[in-house]
Amino acid sequence: MIAVGLILLLIGFLTGVSILWTLGIILLVVGAVLWVLGSVGHAVGGRRHYW
Repeated sequence: MIAVGLILLLIGFLTGVSILWTLGIILLVVGAVLWVLGSVGHAVGGRRHYW
C-alpha cells in the first residue's frame, strides 16, 4: 500500500493530476498507520500478523 501510494504521488506530481496526488497521500497515510499498528503488535484486520 505504501509503494502504490508513492507511485501515485510521483505520477500525480509529474502529470499534474491532483486526484492522483490526493489518492497517493491517502494511501501513504493508511499504509503507514497499518505498518505501525502491525509492528507494535496490535491485530490488524483481525489478524496478529500481516502475512
